[in-house]
Parts: sequence; structure tokens; C-alpha cells
Amino acid sequence: MNLNLTIEATYVLGPAVVVFLVVAAVRLRRARPGWTGLHGVLRAAACLYAAVVLSITVLPLRVTWGEYANQMPWWNQVNYVPLVTVDVTAVPNVLMFVPLGMLLPLLTRVSGTAPAAGVSALASLCIEATQLLSYVLFHNGRFVDVNDLLANTLGGLIGYLLVHLVLARPPARELLRRFALPRSAAGRPAVTAAAA
Repeated sequence: MNLNLTIEATYVLGPAVVVFLVVAAVRLRRARPGWTGLHGVLRAAACLYAAVVLSITVLPLRVTWGEYANQMPWWNQVNYVPLVTVDVTAVPNVLMFVPLGMLLPLLTRVSGTAPAAGVSALASLCIEATQLLSYVLFHNGRFVDVNDLLANTLGGLIGYLLVHLVLARPPARELLRRFALPRSAAGRPAVTAAAA
């Protein structure tokens, strides 16, 4: 069977973003905890960020079988060796994950550089695994690179450190805490030495 079709990002992500925004609007209207005012803005920004990353890394999904399929074996589509082929193309991968690192302490309880790097690495690993799986299943020509994993992890760590630096400054900390979810790392009040 010969097949050559493309599933565009807008067909998948468009409805997903609309559903999320409708749910967010309902929750905002009912004033659910963590869904009020600026919390809703933060959640919507995170949703849009995730959609953009997926539209860059996973979609559009090109499905090719038969004579249209990429005939290269999947193991030739993977770069296992780190830092040998690094060039300026790593910069976009670093920049793409900076917002993830910035969102982590605002949305989750992730606190500390090691957990932030771990979550960034896990997110990047999921993207790379999805790219490999889509190549194996659909022969779409995606290339999997360990350097992307390293660059994405570095980007997430940089984003986390930027937010950490902002949280160290009292006026900016108060602004970020208004956006941060109540039980997130940035939303919790700082523990003072007297309280400890």
C-alpha cells in the first residue's frame, strides 16, 4: 500500500487549544482555586507554549508508506554520540526550552536546579522518543539527536535560573507570585530563618 499524507499541526493542536481555553474560561468563571485571574493567564500561556513546541518538534506528521516511504533504517536516523556534531543549530533548541524552565516553578512544585534539569531532560526525551516512534511507524524522515536532548535540558535550566534570579528580588518576586499557582514552588511563601 502506497500512502503519502500530511497531518497538519492546526488540525491536531487547534482543537486541543480551543478545548483547553473553553475549560479554562469555565473554571475562571466559577472562580476555582488556581484558575482565577492571572493564574488563568499563566495556564493559557503554558498551553500555547506547549502547542508551539509540539508544532515545531512533532507536527506536522508526515505519513509515508510504500514507495513514498523513507527507506533509511531507523537506527541510522539517531545520533547517539553527544557533542561531536554540535553547531549553531543547538541555539534554537536551547532557546525553545527556556520558557519551560521559567514555567516550572510557576506551575509546579519543582524547586532546585537538579529537579528543573531533570524535568527538562524528561520533556526533551519524550519529544525525541516521539520523533523516533513517528519515524519507525510513519517513515517521516525525522532525525533524533542526543545533542537536542542536551541543548533542551540546558535551555530549561537557564529558564529556571532566570526565574530563580527574579524571585530573589522583592518587587519582581511579588509580581511573579501573583501569576504563580498557589501550590507551586514560586507561589509558596519563602521560608525565613526565623520561621525555620
